[in-house]
Amino acid sequence: MSSHFREITCKQALNKLHSRRLPYSWDLNIYRGCAHKCEYCFALYTQDYMPDNDFFDTIYIKTNVVEQLEKQLASPSWKREIVNIGGVTDSYQPIEKERKMMPDILKLLIKYKTPCIISTKSDLILRDFDLIAELASITYVNVAATITCMDESVRRKIEPGGVPSLRRFQMLKEFAKTDASRGLHMMPIIPYLTDSDENLNALYSHGEDAKVSYALPGLLGLRGRTRRSFFDFIRLEYPRLDPIFRDLYREGRLDQEYRTAFYKRLAKIKKAHTLSHNYMPPKKDEGVQLSLF
Repeated sequence: MSSHFREITCKQALNKLHSRRLPYSWDLNIYRGCAHKCEYCFALYTQDYMPDNDFFDTIYIKTNVVEQLEKQLASPSWKREIVNIGGVTDSYQPIEKERKMMPDILKLLIKYKTPCIISTKSDLILRDFDLIAELASITYVNVAATITCMDESVRRKIEPGGVPSLRRFQMLKEFAKTDASRGLHMMPIIPYLTDSDENLNALYSHGEDAKVSYALPGLLGLRGRTRRSFFDFIRLEYPRLDPIFRDLYREGRLDQEYRTAFYKRLAKIKKAHTLSHNYMPPKKDEGVQLSLF
């Protein structure tokens, strides 16, 4: 089923966050909903109160987001804090190829010298390579790709709308030519689907080849709508794993015994590779360290 689109307006572009665990305080999403249709998507709940509340099949386009962003960035109170772009919905999902909103967003960040993190599962971001390179030459920029699986037969099932993993690594490698930091987000690692030594070693090796700055691993969490949706997916596509997942997540959070054993195994894999698990913006006066390992 293909996505359909609705235009909306927003009262403000940037939303203030209050988590001490995150290396940024502001979130920017130019769309609502996401056509990448990742089976593990944590953000399904964000569409609950919208008229069409199917996060995957109805994409809301914030038509005034550029104007609202400039109002906030031009304010005397703006402190040029790091802005996270695409934390809930991917700004480079397919509709962006037509709407071309990100170039205007990036031009404003350049104009107001505002640092940012851009997270995506698409290589459409390469269209804006020159703008991102310019922004990275004047302030902090991090380009991050979520890459979970090197087996395309599995990847196509869990992330049907994302581009192949190798294309994401190629995209990160291109940004190594700029001053931007590059992040490999190995999240979520899914028990019995993407948690094998073979897959994890492959992710690290491709990350090293792409010259990423760091890798952040994280295990699958299942809550609310995501939990129900993911269990439906497992029952349909991997029925043999259905009882295993229901046991692993029987108390909501992933079983502690599995978690402990997995991170011990991951520690051994990490030692065979050179990538850091810590994310640190390079400016010492702005640095906030985030470690998920």
